[in-house]
Amino acid sequence: MSTIDIRHPHNLPPAQARQAVEDFVAKLGERFGLDYRWEGDVLHFKRSGVDGHILLLPGELQVRAKLGLLFAAMKGTIEQEMRRAMAERLG
Repeated sequence: MSTIDIRHPHNLPPAQARQAVEDFVAKLGERFGLDYRWEGDVLHFKRSGVDGHILLLPGELQVRAKLGLLFAAMKGTIEQEMRRAMAERLG
């Protein structure tokens, strides 16, 4: 099992940051078939071989995901895509 652990700063108001996170995960969901749900300020996402969450804090996002065997081989690509998408949506 492989893990992705990302901290990304942002300077958006809470509602705008929440919408940016949801847009980001919805886009990943379309690409990778993720299901997601909010639980307070934590967005949980999951699919076969991927289980993770994004914690929305004032000024920072914390992303943690566990990748199964199939996705572990693509960890670098997945992590790079996540960082790029967060930079686009959250600055």
